[in-house]
Amino acid sequence: MHIPDGYLDLTTVFITYTIFTIYMMYALYKLKNISYTEKTSLLAVVSAGIFAAQMLNWPIVGGTSLHFVGGALAGILLGPWLGTLSMFLVLFVQCIVFHDGGITTLGANMINMGIIDVLIGIIFYRIGEKFSGSRDFGCIIGAFLGGWLGIALAGIACGLEIGFSSQFAYGWVLATSVMGMWHLALGVIEGIITALVVAYLVKRAPELMYWGAD
Repeated sequence: MHIPDGYLDLTTVFITYTIFTIYMMYALYKLKNISYTEKTSLLAVVSAGIFAAQMLNWPIVGGTSLHFVGGALAGILLGPWLGTLSMFLVLFVQCIVFHDGGITTLGANMINMGIIDVLIGIIFYRIGEKFSGSRDFGCIIGAFLGGWLGIALAGIACGLEIGFSSQFAYGWVLATSVMGMWHLALGVIEGIITALVVAYLVKRAPELMYWGAD
């Protein structure tokens, strides 16, 4: 999921950085107008946990691997704007310090893991919460769907970015097919992990959950 330098052409880099920059500026604007002081400690804990979890990789065919992303979980716990900020902190440190993901591709990686995964996670989480007779059960089902579909759609977006780049020789159909197939399959694991974390927090520490509507 972490696209390295050299995989995207200049046009794709410009487009993805533009989208990421505009969205990030809007997220920071929303955070400026909302009091999130009580979430500061949770932001640090969630970011550190996601950073560590992303180090765990599942090997797949072709000499590559998948890993836990955590964007959906960040969104569910912190909300859309603070969740995006959390993912930016994770991806920026990985990029600058550990060279996991390129500098030129930070915009694309943020779109996939810090915007799409976060928003899809929240959307399906709220759908599950709304259409279930039990809030606890709905939260668990919604968290599973958010974690699963969030990483799957982020993987497809990653495939599109690589596939439409002139640096990639095989085209977007192959790239999205491979990325979509594997992330749909192994994304089930992310959905389960997300659901288990949410189930525990809803039961033991509901004050840590994000119940807002912004």
